[in-house]
Amino acid sequence: MHQNTVAEIAAALRAGEVSSRELTEQLLARIEQLDPQINSLITITAEQARNAADAADARLRSGDGGPLTGVPLIHKDIFCTDGVRTTCGSRMLEPFQAPYDATVVQRMAGAGAVMLGKANMDEFAMGSSNESSYFGPVRNPWDLDAVPGGSSGGSAAAVAARLAPAATGTDTGGSIRQPAALSGICGLKPTYGRVSRYGMVAFASSLDQAGPFARTAEDLAILLGAMAGVDGRDSTSVDHVVPDYCEGLNRSIRGLRVGVPAEFFGEGLDTDVRSRVEAALKTLEGEGAELVEINLPNMELALPAYYVIAPAEASSNLARFDGVRYGHRCSEPQSLEDLYKRSRAEGFGDEVKRRILIGTYALSAGYYDAYYRKAQQVRRLVADDFRKALEKVDVLAGPTSPTPAFDIGERADDPVSMYLSDIYTLGVNLAGLPGLSVPAGFSRGRPVGLQLIGGYFDEARLLNVAHKYQQVTDWHKQVPEGFE
Repeated sequence: MHQNTVAEIAAALRAGEVSSRELTEQLLARIEQLDPQINSLITITAEQARNAADAADARLRSGDGGPLTGVPLIHKDIFCTDGVRTTCGSRMLEPFQAPYDATVVQRMAGAGAVMLGKANMDEFAMGSSNESSYFGPVRNPWDLDAVPGGSSGGSAAAVAARLAPAATGTDTGGSIRQPAALSGICGLKPTYGRVSRYGMVAFASSLDQAGPFARTAEDLAILLGAMAGVDGRDSTSVDHVVPDYCEGLNRSIRGLRVGVPAEFFGEGLDTDVRSRVEAALKTLEGEGAELVEINLPNMELALPAYYVIAPAEASSNLARFDGVRYGHRCSEPQSLEDLYKRSRAEGFGDEVKRRILIGTYALSAGYYDAYYRKAQQVRRLVADDFRKALEKVDVLAGPTSPTPAFDIGERADDPVSMYLSDIYTLGVNLAGLPGLSVPAGFSRGRPVGLQLIGGYFDEARLLNVAHKYQQVTDWHKQVPEGFE
């Protein structure tokens, strides 16, 4: 059953072909056997999963089950989970147990899903490779010498390795879509405000958005349906109707206008990635879509704007981790200042410290206008480019990442090279738009992703396009060797 999709598992559970308890035991055994190779999980919640599976089976027997009842999944370790530690991949929060569930966790549990554990991640979601975790790097199931992408690399690797049919993640500048592409699965970043951020530890509050990982667009539709919706506990949550995302999956895409941004195919794009993505665009064209070349003239400004705004917001959000209330505390502090300094120095890793310093500098007196305010003005220009483009076409399409997965350690000493991994994704976060990555082939044995970008709250259209693409390709059915 570990090779089955969410939709297939749900159907089997409702038909009584397998119980949630049986499936949960199979996956827990698989995690115990295979996860040491990839290090995708920080915490395994075996007993909690068994109890939830038994409750799901009772619901199914009574005829009370929904599309996720009894389906196992993994949560990124950035979501608070009542009674289960939430580390954010950091020493700072290594022992922390939240006293409540994040809304995403709560809604998934309410839908009957079974949590198997908490996924490894870049520390405080800062990274593009899942190498900055205090709990060690995650390895890509397709090549154990390669990164799985980040910051949600643990979630992506677990789904790719068939340790779970689905997982949750967060996307601040591409941290769902990029690891989905590098790990050969599907990942969806919804419109900003579509999914509640309550109980999701903040990195950059105006950019962070939760979303699902799975192997098919159909599964993403099921998962998003459970996650989405307004939440009064999150002031950025938008009160917008949640449609049935599965209803329109099989709509024809004949006549669909697909915008192809010229800026996504310039210098820096790997030759193999270009050819795989161009082949995917031809496939959409073969299904009746019309390819339209468009321009996003300010796209080159998105990267520097993002790396001012995100660190600035991070420096503010992470100020709460001071060794006083919760989290890591240094031993025998000599003064309050010593407590602050040593607790933060010991608790945070290098990448987090780097971004805190950049952000604090950008917000400091005398530099706020020159950096943070200017970056926000550029953000508006980037968002306007997307808005104008989407007035001409229905969706945008291009590569998710400029390269396939790179080797572990290859970019560890070159932060700028690491930041360029998100060059095609972070503009979507600046604009608050939805984006989706779908498997589109391989480059030198490592996966390549096709990115689809839509208008605000147009996730249903993205899912429809991705689903139609997957009906005529089989990239999503490929399995990493050793994880069959």
